[in-house]
Order: sequence, then structure tokens, then C-alpha cells
Amino acid sequence: MENESRSIVILYGSETGSSQDLAENLARQAKRRHFKTRVYAMDDYDRSQLVEEKLVVFICSTAGQGDEPANMKNFWRFLLRKNLPNDILSDIDCAVVGLGDSSYRNFNYPSKKLYKRLLQLGANMLLERCDCDDQHYLGVDGAFIPWTAQFWNIVMDKYPTSKPILSEDGIDMKVIQNTRITAPDHFQDVRHIELASDQLAYQPGDIAVIMPQNLREEVDMFLDLMGWSEYADQLIRITPNEEAVLPWPEQLKFRDLFIHHLDIFGVPRRSFFEMLAYFTKDENLKERLREFSSPEGQEDMWNYSLRPRRTITEVLFDFQPLEIPLDYILDVFPQLKPRSFSIASSIKVHPGRMELCVAIVKYKTNLKRIRRGVMTKWLATLVPGDIIPGVVIMKGTMSLPPADTPLIAIGPGTGVAPMRSFIEERVAIGTKQNVLFFGCRYHDKDFYYQDQWNAYQNKGQLMLYTAFSRDQRGKVYVQDRILEQSSLLWDLIDQQGAKVVLSGSTGKMPDQVAYAFKQIFMKEGGLSAQESEAYFSLLVKRGQYQEECWS
Repeated sequence: MENESRSIVILYGSETGSSQDLAENLARQAKRRHFKTRVYAMDDYDRSQLVEEKLVVFICSTAGQGDEPANMKNFWRFLLRKNLPNDILSDIDCAVVGLGDSSYRNFNYPSKKLYKRLLQLGANMLLERCDCDDQHYLGVDGAFIPWTAQFWNIVMDKYPTSKPILSEDGIDMKVIQNTRITAPDHFQDVRHIELASDQLAYQPGDIAVIMPQNLREEVDMFLDLMGWSEYADQLIRITPNEEAVLPWPEQLKFRDLFIHHLDIFGVPRRSFFEMLAYFTKDENLKERLREFSSPEGQEDMWNYSLRPRRTITEVLFDFQPLEIPLDYILDVFPQLKPRSFSIASSIKVHPGRMELCVAIVKYKTNLKRIRRGVMTKWLATLVPGDIIPGVVIMKGTMSLPPADTPLIAIGPGTGVAPMRSFIEERVAIGTKQNVLFFGCRYHDKDFYYQDQWNAYQNKGQLMLYTAFSRDQRGKVYVQDRILEQSSLLWDLIDQQGAKVVLSGSTGKMPDQVAYAFKQIFMKEGGLSAQESEAYFSLLVKRGQYQEECWS
């Protein structure tokens, strides 16, 4: 019989993003196994809900000399309260993953303390703590991948499902359209990307997981820098050793190893500098590299690498001459990691098609150099006819309510993507109780899908409220428009059971939107501040208020 409480919460403490990466990786695995999945930084999670959870995974890295990452410090202080009963977590299944570097004395100290404290509070630990080690030749994956296999064996026995696990293989999709939908003079390039496949199936709110590629011309420049150009078109064979846990093609061109598999334009981690120190004969360079990987050199490494977002290739340029033996390539360079995008279309409206709304990542650092995201830099180059291989469709954290339940959709910026999939689907089945709050900078520069929203509104299929933050002297945001519609929203939520869905970037926006709703509950419902908080928590708990935000 299928367990009715198949939900998982993944809480991470991350200093540089590594723990968040693992949390999102585990979340994708959970969604493939049909778990209702939520991911939060520990300090962003509503701690009052913890005792209500059934299955919680904690993932935390190590900061400084064994300290907790900044975004879990409040959560950790909460767990240390002396007045917490020693059985308060007795109904919760837990697991803990730690990230650290075994060359440090306090290796994975935060996760070890967390594991011990959870046991003291009565948590049911499903399996031993996972200790990911930067020193492993596969990095954190060396411990994380075999641990997740053990974790899912235990979890799937305890939380069975009759549904098949979704495949990781994905489908190949053809690019039909790749169009800029922001004004030419707008600072941000946002693309409407249309893809096609005759194997396509998805639901509103689903997510497309895509593996990025490095651009061939940039890879060729990298090969030239490393003195490897002569090998570019040679076929190589990869023979995994006994410890290998990552899948690799048996044979491929040397150039394709760097186009499709290895991350040479991401920001390096500490272990990368330690590894490089073995491959230079220059004693000054060797000393500097080892300093970056030492506990005492963390501030210098931050200023050199993390703060300016200096890439692996730029680091290699700075530390020439280097001689990395070909046998060590898979040890030195991390693997490319997939990225997730909310699907921005309904398959009922676009049969055989999937549409995305993607902001191309481009920014300047304090080095005054232009930075471009590995994934979106590649996506921006795609033209009709190109193929994107291995696209995986997964469940998102939001879902549609029944057709007779009103929908309140909030999607500032590219957060409007899943809202478009929801609203298209609802219009297609004849549901007219749809409300959309959309925010951007300028009406004439980044009002995504303006014509479509106006058409729906003219036909009585949508109530549209817009916030253009830079079109007037005082800035206006979606939370301001929400407050202006307090009477309407209170009636929809409290009297008609409307579902609220929110999508967009993390930061202040989700909290400010939540605060606006709590203000409405007090103003229109006559609730006290405490009652308003409880009412909001109830909406979240029963899935009437859902959000999907990203950093």
C-alpha cells in the first residue's frame, strides 16, 4: 500500500553553494521517486513546522575552522535550546550529510555535531552520517553517490510507491525557437525557448533538467592554454577504476570530454588549488596554491577566487607553467552539473512542445570582467534545428488546484514561467478564476508575455495586476500590488479556498510577499499578528500556499 505521507524536506547549510548543489541534486532524485519535495536553507525554513515533518535530510558544509555556515546558525541555535524535550523529534526520520576536507583537524565538525544533537532529540536516523570529503579524487561525489544509493534503498522500503521511478536518461529535444523577449536596450537578455519532441509528456509546474555544454571555441582556447590542442580530435578511452561511481562513456574525442563532461569555466573549490600544487615546478606558485588550500589562506582564496568569480580556466592561466598529466584530468576537473528550469507552457496548448523562459546570466565582477553563466551562455547560442540531448522532466514543488478552485499566481521576472504553464492549462480547460501578479522593471522593456496576458484579460479569463518597479519615481513591487487587492484576496483565500503559487528568485521577495499576505489576514480577517502567522502556516501546511524560488 502506498504511504500517504510521501514528502521530504531537505535543509542545507551552505557557505559557497556546494551543500545547496547536493540538496538540489537529492531533491531531483526525490522527485523522480514521486516525493513531494521541499528544499530550504536551514535559516529560511519555518522551524515551527519541523515536528510536523516525516522525512528530513540535513546537508551542511564546514566553514572556517569547523564552524557552521552562516545560513544555518539560527537553526543550530534553535536545536541547542535546553528546553527542547529529548523526544521532540521522535516521529521524524532523518539523515545527515556533511561536506568538508579531511586535511583539516575539524573535518565535517558541523555535521557531526548536528547528527549527535538530532539523536539527543529523539530523531530516527535512517543510516549513518555521510562524510563527503574534498580530498576524494571524485570530490564530494565520492561519498555522496554511494550514500544516496543506500539512502534510497532504505527510504523506498519505508515509503513505497506503486509508481515507477522516472528515468534519468531523458529525451533529445529539437530547438524550434530561441528569441530574445526583452528590449534591445534592456540590460538583461531573456529568452523564450521553444523545444519539440514526439516523446514529450509533462504536467503544469513540472521542471526541465538540462545538462549544459561548454562552447567549442572556448574549449579550443582552453586546450591551447594547456598545450593539449594536438589531442583535440583524438579518440580516448576511459577505464573506470574500482572506486568509480560516476558513469562515463567508454570512448569519445578528447575535445568532447571538455565540451560535454568537465567544468572548466566554473569557480574552483578549495581542493582544486591543493591538487594544482602538485603540477607546478615553480616553488613560488606551489607555495601560493598550498596557501589557498590551507585554513590560514581562506580569506586570500576568497578574495582571489570566490569574490571575483574567477573561473578554473582563468586560475590555470594565472598559475602557468603547469603540467597536468593526462591520467589526472578526471581527478583535477569537476564534472558539469545539470540545471533546472520551470516549464513555461501547457502541453494541452502546445502539443509536442515545451517552452522555457530563461534569463541569460551575464554580469561584471570587481575585476571589471564580464561573467557569463555556463548553462545560459550555451543556451543563448542555440538556433532552430539544434538538438539538446538528455532533457529530464521532473515534478516541481507546485501543482494546480482543482478546476473549480481559484488560482492566485505570483511570478515576478522569469518567475512567471511556471505561472504561464498553470494559466495556459486552466484557460484551455475553461477555468476563468485566475489571478496573476507580475512584476518587472519596465512596461516597455521586460513585460514577458504581455500580449498573451492582455488577451486573456480581455476575454475574462484572467485578472492581471502588474508592478513596474522603475517606471515611476517610487519603486513598486508585486507585494505592493498584493496589498492593494487585500479585500479581493482575502475573499478568494478564506471564502473560496483559492490556491496561492509563488515563483521567483530568493532573497527578500518571498518573505515580503508572505508578509503582505499576513497583513491582509490581519486587516481583512481581523486576526491578531499571532493568529495571522498561524493562519499562514496552515495554508502552507495543507498546500494552499506553495512557492518555488531559486538563488
